[in-house]
Amino acid sequence: MCGIVAYVGPRPAKDVVLEGLRRLEYRGYDSAGIAVLDGGSVELRRKAGALANLEVELADVPLPDGGTGLGHTRWATHGAPTDGNAHPHLDCEGKLALIHNGVIENYAELRDQLVKAGHQMRSATDTEVVAHLLEDRFAERGNLAQAMRDVCLQLDGSFSLVAIHRDAPGVVVGARRNSPLVVGLGKGEMFVASDVAAFISATREALELGQDQVVCVTPDGVEVTAFDGSPVQGRSYHVDWDISAAEKGGYDYFMLKEIAEQPEAVAATLVGRLAADHSLTLDETRLDARTLRDIDKIVIVACGSAYHAGLIAKYAIEHWAAVPCEVELASEFRYRDPILDSSSLVIAISQSGETLDTLMAVQHAKEMGARVLAICNTNGSTIPRASDAVLYTRAGPEIGVAATKSFVTQLVAVYLVALYLAQVRGTKYGDEVAGVVRELAAMPKQVARVLETMEPVREVARSLASSPTVLFLGRHVGYPVALEGALKLKELAYMHAEGFAAGELKHGTIALIEQGVPVFVVMPPPAGRSVLHAKLLSNVQEVRSRGAYTILVAEEGDEAVVPYADELIRVPAVPTLLQPLVSVIPLQVFACELAVARGNDVDRPRNLAKSVTVE
Repeated sequence: MCGIVAYVGPRPAKDVVLEGLRRLEYRGYDSAGIAVLDGGSVELRRKAGALANLEVELADVPLPDGGTGLGHTRWATHGAPTDGNAHPHLDCEGKLALIHNGVIENYAELRDQLVKAGHQMRSATDTEVVAHLLEDRFAERGNLAQAMRDVCLQLDGSFSLVAIHRDAPGVVVGARRNSPLVVGLGKGEMFVASDVAAFISATREALELGQDQVVCVTPDGVEVTAFDGSPVQGRSYHVDWDISAAEKGGYDYFMLKEIAEQPEAVAATLVGRLAADHSLTLDETRLDARTLRDIDKIVIVACGSAYHAGLIAKYAIEHWAAVPCEVELASEFRYRDPILDSSSLVIAISQSGETLDTLMAVQHAKEMGARVLAICNTNGSTIPRASDAVLYTRAGPEIGVAATKSFVTQLVAVYLVALYLAQVRGTKYGDEVAGVVRELAAMPKQVARVLETMEPVREVARSLASSPTVLFLGRHVGYPVALEGALKLKELAYMHAEGFAAGELKHGTIALIEQGVPVFVVMPPPAGRSVLHAKLLSNVQEVRSRGAYTILVAEEGDEAVVPYADELIRVPAVPTLLQPLVSVIPLQVFACELAVARGNDVDRPRNLAKSVTVE
C-alpha cells in the first residue's frame, strides 16, 4: 500500500531514495518524505500531497549527501494526510528515523504508556509510537537490529518497518509481519523496499524476507534473523524483468500501456504449462495427485478484481473438474465460521501476493486443515509462500492501480488450475486438456484483435463523460465481466456504476432504468448457449422499452443483436468459458477513456492504492 525504500552505500542516499519513491508513487500518494543520515545528524523533509510537492521542498531546502537514508510515500490509515503525519517519523531527540507500512493495532495502548513515560508525540499516526519504542530499546541495547526485534514482539497488527539511527552509521534495519519487504542486493550498496521496482535500475538480485523476520543491511552485507534473534537463511532470487517494464513506453498513462500489453501477458502466462505427454504443471506444488483427487469442495478467496476472476473460475472448475466450488470475499471469509477440513481446497487469488484480507483468509484455512493453492503475479510474496501450491501469472509489473493485465492473466491462471484439477481427477483426458490449452494459446491473438478496434469504444466513452451512472448486465461468465466493468468505472471515473446478473432485473433492478440511462450488456455467444443468448436478448428489450441507451458487447457474426443495440461493440468468436478474456477489454478501455475525459488521473485514482496490505 505505502511505498518504502531505503539505501545504504557510497552514493547520495537522497537521490537513490527519491528515484525509488518515483517508481513506488503508485502505491501511495497522500504524502511523502525522506530522511538522510549525515555525520552526526538525521535530516528530514516531508510534504503532504503528491511526490512532486516533496521534490519542490527538496529543491528549496536540499538534503545532505549522506550515504544512508530512507523514504516513504503514504496512504493514510491513522491521521489525516498532513506534513506532520507524513513519514519518516523521528524519536524525541531526532536521532532515529522510521517508516512504516501497515497498521499497529495496539498503538493506542502503547502510545498512552509512552506519553506517561515522558515521550512527546508530534503526529496522529500509529507509526510514531514505534519510533519512540525503538528510541527506548536502542538506548538500552545499543544495537538497532536487536532493538527492532524487541519492539516487534510488542506490536500487534501488520507491518513493514525500516529504521536508521544516528549512532548506527551505515546501517539500515527492517522488519516485516504480514506486509511486503524485500532486500535489493547490490555491489557495495544495499536496498530495502516494499517492491523490487524501487531498486530495479540498480540491481535485479533480491532477497525475500519471511514472516516475522528482521533484516540488518550494510553496504557489504545482509543479516536476517527471526524476531527471537535466531539466524535465518533468506532466499535470494533474480528479478526477471528490467527497468523498461516499469516505464510508460510512450503512453500517457501506465494503464494504457498495461492494457496494450495484455496479449503478451496472456501468452507469457501460458508458456511451458503443457508437457509433451499433454499433462499440465503448476509452478510449485506440495500437493500430490491423490490429495487433489480426495478434494470434495473448493473455496476461492479473493478481493476486488481478483474476486471477479474467482467467480469465473467457479464456472470453469465445476464444468471441467466437476467439483463443488464456492467463491468468497476474502475480507468476509473468516468471520462466518466457514466449514473446511483436509478434504477442502482453498484457492487464493492475489496480484501482489500481499493482500492482507486474502492472506488472513489463507492462514485461517490452513488452521482448519484445508489445502491452499495460490494464484499470484509476484514471485516470492507472502501468500504463495504460505500456500501448498502456486501458479504464477506472468503479467510483469502492473503500475496502474486498476487491474487490467493482472486480471486477464488471473483468468488464464484459473482456467489452467481448472484444467489441472480435471487432469488429476480424471474428468478430462489428456488430449481434451491439450485441446483447451490450444484454444487458450489462440487467445493472445484474439485479445490483440480486440485492442485494434477500440476507437469506437473511446468515442462512446467520451460522449458519456457527463452521465451520472452506467449499468452493466451479463449472464453466465458475462455476469462477473459486468461486475468488473462496473468496478473499473467506479475506480477510475468516480461515478455510480453497478453490475447485475441480467436475470435479476425483474427482481428489483429494473426500477433503476429510465430514459437515457446507459446500459452495457455482455452478450454470450449465440451458438452452444442459444437459450442463454435468447434470454439475455429479452433482458435487453426490457431495458430498451424503458428508455435505456444500450451498448452491446457481442460476438462477430451475431446479427440477432443488431436491432437492439444503440452502440455495438464486436469481439471475436471464442469458446464460451474463454469469452471473458476478450469481452472485458472494451470495458477496461471504456472506463479508462471516460475517466480521462473527466480529467482524472487513471494511474492514481483517489483514495486507492495498488496493494492493500491492511484489513
